[in-house]
Amino acid sequence: MARSGRCACGAVTLKLEGEPVAVRQCWCRQCQQIAAGGPTHNAMFPTESVHFSGELAASSWIAASGNTLTFHFCPRCGTQAYAQSSARPQFRTVRLGFIDEPHGLKPEMAIWTAEAPAWAQIDPAIPQFSQMPPSPNPAPSGS
Repeated sequence: MARSGRCACGAVTLKLEGEPVAVRQCWCRQCQQIAAGGPTHNAMFPTESVHFSGELAASSWIAASGNTLTFHFCPRCGTQAYAQSSARPQFRTVRLGFIDEPHGLKPEMAIWTAEAPAWAQIDPAIPQFSQMPPSPNPAPSGS
């Protein structure tokens, strides 16, 4: 399924091919800081399936996992576009808010729940990982 997306001001657009290999809700402290206190909601796609048009800015830091995380965003409006981990260059982790609705995606797991605030509402029906889960396998070709 092809999906599209855009930032809040429309300066950056997105085309996605195929299905994500994982859809996650992340409660790590860095995600809480960039998401106004709550989690980020992300879909991991193979890098070759993600196509952005327009200028993106980036910022990097060392995550609690020890990996370098690079966050890409629109420099005009600040909308978060995607993140990429040094440990998983084969994936781009696209923010669900960047993808046009209806995209039909929802978190399949919650990660870094050990760092969630006491008031966090985490769906008990999805798997939860206190820290980083194992890396997903790449999607089969043609899916």
